[in-house]
Amino acid sequence: MAETIENSLAIINSKAPYSNTAGKDALDIALIFGSFEQAISLFFQGDGVWQLIPAQDGASIFVNDYLKTFAAFEFYDIEGVYVCQKSLQDRNLNEDFHIKGVQLLKQTDFAKKLAEHPHILRF
Repeated sequence: MAETIENSLAIINSKAPYSNTAGKDALDIALIFGSFEQAISLFFQGDGVWQLIPAQDGASIFVNDYLKTFAAFEFYDIEGVYVCQKSLQDRNLNEDFHIKGVQLLKQTDFAKKLAEHPHILRF
């Protein structure tokens, strides 16, 4: 069984950017918890992996580009950023992410890493 990271929060991003407010809401919560020095990890799976792909702009659909805020992860001590390799493969995406430090995990390792967190929010 995986060892839990005491009082840590995992945020799962499973929705495509700009399809609704889920991605922005997840980011806002991560930054709020990070500003209070809480242990935060972000997980991207399913259509959520699209949030990590560079050169996206919501301006054409009149939505603010919240994806640029991902660059602030380091400032908020959000170091655990994980992406499901199978989700990328299923969408024919490569590993060219617009933020650094993303850890690519096989599906089983992704699940194990997620299980280390006692608190999980899914968006």
